[in-house]
Amino acid sequence: MEPLLVLVILPVLIGIAAEVVFRDAKKSSLAAVLGSAAAVCICIQLLAANGAWAWFAALLVSPLPIAFAVGAALFWYGHTEARARRKRRDRRNA
Repeated sequence: MEPLLVLVILPVLIGIAAEVVFRDAKKSSLAAVLGSAAAVCICIQLLAANGAWAWFAALLVSPLPIAFAVGAALFWYGHTEARARRKRRDRRNA
């Protein structure tokens, strides 16, 4: 359960939070990358029983959570922008 939480759910939540805070694709993607990388490194350091190779494990698995976080941020950005564009078109046609 912990790997699923650290590698999938937490980065997705970080990506969504970054998009909600910044409302811009570039800024939210950068925040998602930095936030998810930091969160994964911290979680692996805390959960590792023997911390000798924990930093290396965090480095090896970090592309997966980064991809999930950026994907969630861009998906959320596209989802909110599509609604905003649809509302603007409806107002212009009325």
